[in-house]
Amino acid sequence: MYNHKTLNMKTIRLLLPAVALSLSFQVHAQQPSYQIIGNDTTCQIFLYSPGEKSGLHVAYLTDDSKWHNAGQLCGSDYAQWGAEKKMYNPYVLHANDGTWRLVFGVNDYSPCFAAAYSEDLVTWRPQDYPRVSQKGVFEPVMFQMDDGTFDIYYKAKDSSRRYVQASSDFRKFTETPGVSTIDNVAWLRDTASVDGKTYAGNLFDVPKVHLDYIKQYFQALAHDAELSRETMRDDAKRFASIGNNVTAKLTVNTTKTKTISDKLMGVFFEDISYAADGGLYAELLQNRDFEYSKDDRREWNATTAWQSNQPIVIKTDAPLSKNNPNYAVQASRDTLYNIGWDGIVAAPGREFDFSVYLRNENAGKNQVLVALVGSQGIIAKAKIKTEGQGWNRYSARLSVNKKALQENVRLALVPLKSGSVDVDMVSLFPEETFKGHGLRKDIAQAIADLHPKFVRFPGGCMTHGQGLSNIYHWNETIGPWQNRKPAKNIWGYHQTRGLGFFEYFQFCEDIGAEPLPVLAAGVPCQNSHPDQDGYGGQQGGIPMKDMPAYCQEMLNLIEWANGDPTTSKWARMRAEAGHPAPFNLKYIGIGNEDIISTAFQERCEMICRTIKQKYPDIIICGTVGPFHEPSADYIEGWKFAKAHKDIIDMVDEHYYESTGWYMHHQDYYDNYDRSAPKVYLGEWASRSTTHESALVEAMHLCGLERNGDVVVMSSYAPLLCREGHANWNPNLIYFNGDTLANLTPSYHVQRLWGTYHGNLYVDSSVDIQDNLRYRVAASVVQDTKKGRTYLKLVNALPSQLTLNVEGLNIPSGTSYEGFSAKTGDHKVNIEKSKTDGSGIILPPYTVRIFEL
Repeated sequence: MYNHKTLNMKTIRLLLPAVALSLSFQVHAQQPSYQIIGNDTTCQIFLYSPGEKSGLHVAYLTDDSKWHNAGQLCGSDYAQWGAEKKMYNPYVLHANDGTWRLVFGVNDYSPCFAAAYSEDLVTWRPQDYPRVSQKGVFEPVMFQMDDGTFDIYYKAKDSSRRYVQASSDFRKFTETPGVSTIDNVAWLRDTASVDGKTYAGNLFDVPKVHLDYIKQYFQALAHDAELSRETMRDDAKRFASIGNNVTAKLTVNTTKTKTISDKLMGVFFEDISYAADGGLYAELLQNRDFEYSKDDRREWNATTAWQSNQPIVIKTDAPLSKNNPNYAVQASRDTLYNIGWDGIVAAPGREFDFSVYLRNENAGKNQVLVALVGSQGIIAKAKIKTEGQGWNRYSARLSVNKKALQENVRLALVPLKSGSVDVDMVSLFPEETFKGHGLRKDIAQAIADLHPKFVRFPGGCMTHGQGLSNIYHWNETIGPWQNRKPAKNIWGYHQTRGLGFFEYFQFCEDIGAEPLPVLAAGVPCQNSHPDQDGYGGQQGGIPMKDMPAYCQEMLNLIEWANGDPTTSKWARMRAEAGHPAPFNLKYIGIGNEDIISTAFQERCEMICRTIKQKYPDIIICGTVGPFHEPSADYIEGWKFAKAHKDIIDMVDEHYYESTGWYMHHQDYYDNYDRSAPKVYLGEWASRSTTHESALVEAMHLCGLERNGDVVVMSSYAPLLCREGHANWNPNLIYFNGDTLANLTPSYHVQRLWGTYHGNLYVDSSVDIQDNLRYRVAASVVQDTKKGRTYLKLVNALPSQLTLNVEGLNIPSGTSYEGFSAKTGDHKVNIEKSKTDGSGIILPPYTVRIFEL
């Protein structure tokens, strides 16, 4: 059976070319019979791109006088998925120090080109996108100078030639104003025919050992991908010979323990798939502030989700708040309806809290009818008397007729007297919310039942936003509703900010979890669409002249959360919102799965250093990109974090993987550097809502506990999804307008591990035949405060597992909780029972936790 440690990707990446030649992998790609052309020690390689979406490839020349493609070395990471991520006319230079430099065009309208660096052609530093004066960079080429710097020339859209100088480390790029007079000869390229097609590129002589290293790296990737494609659908055939029962031995060494994190299990909340407005935030009206626009979604405007018997008039000349400029104007007897999110569910006897800001024409008096209207007519109503000048807030309780049928209804507003009424901030909440704090009770309770030790919020990609103008600013989300600044959501809808930082912190307190706010590292989402200048992706980051103010935002957040209201204006705002006591913030995240570019690193370091200088006890969590080893951002992110251990305490790893990947990578964290910053596995999941995914996630959690001295936090993602509005699948909890539609099998795994958690890991090992080892996992942890020991077992085999346990007494009557199901099932039944003295027998495909 293949052992992952034989072919660990970290090991492969770090191998020196001279060592790589002597490696003997267990699985090889089929090799051609021809020989690589060259002398005894060197050969030729050709670096080129087969097409703008294909990235940079390497080919090698053989004794049949043909070039053979070995594989893709890297691809473009510029701007949006789909529309961008293209590489035009790549040019590669082998620098004097033996490293490799790459430049290429990204499109014909962006004022930038791409620049990348590699020491071995296999691992590339994340790309930078130097900004230039011209919109549209064509055919960049480069030359190294005697001082180690690089001269880069490009052709602009107007056919002029421009010049950029790059520093020797390929980090700083300075464009010289004006037009260059460089000759056409600078653009002469090598050509070669690869697989019958001729391409322009760059030809190099390299040591044969280097090519062997590259090819073996590709073989390792291919083999890893092959293992990752394994699923449990083929188990009947794969394990046909093992019979109906497998016997194994679990040895527990209670004398060998180590302290692990007591914050391992948490949740990550991101406003994705209508998780906030229309989800956890209990507001039942959609577009309550009339602030929807085409910036949110192309087909939306200020009246989206509103209906009327007359054209709806929207004005902005005398708004309730400058941050919410739109308001509606209602004439006498006109009816204004709000349809909510997929309707408003009204049941007999249910009560709702209504509020609205109104302003009468000419400071007169009026009456406004508020009603819930469905197929049965009006089922709940109240009248509001309005008077006085300016905007005023009014509220009412709506009680549904006890004889009404449960159905989806609309909210109606009708001015009853002559004269118009200005309307804004129309709100309808269920009378009962989670602990009275405005969150939807069933969803909040489902999260609380996970027993999370922390909550990461508010995102995700939403945090660093769609471009510089959409970066999330925490201070825009506090204070009275009308003064909070709404924003478009990177996932294609709207944020009222009704669920803001005060509500997030309050929710953490309500469920006994540590708050972990995550804010942008001075750059927007690397997949941002182009701005008005055509500059996409990270867009160069927040200008450095504005970074001190942005850093101050972080300090203000900590002061708001932890400060004394008698001495701090920020803490006074917290107290005025109803929470004079500090929230005791201990953690803050900077960045979210960013490209670890030069722009990112400069800004991230500045933010982290600013925080540590004033608040040295705050634990700072950095980021290492959106993928695991061996992605460029992961490698560069860890390099950056280790070089800045004085200001970065842990890093946020993300990966979404196949069930096969999890099965074959149970030892993923076993060999992590124990002296490096700690790991927060902030976003992870398998790729379905099936029992199969839950099984491999349970196995992975056993590995996380085994490495709980390194991995100190983890959270499944995404957490919530409103049915019919999915931006991403799978999710942990699915809901609709009135119920929890599906608590997935993965939910129950997270709940079990959150409920039966420990702070001490007890050494254990499973003795089982080699070809079955990757399908069985065990973990033993102790909660020293409760005096409990928990034995966690996962049987991902299609056969019953009989487990003989040594070193741990499991008496008859020991309680256990878990579940079994078919691998394709999307729901599971939780079993709670006690042992009967017959030993540990796990049915096929079982997760079970024993409490001792």
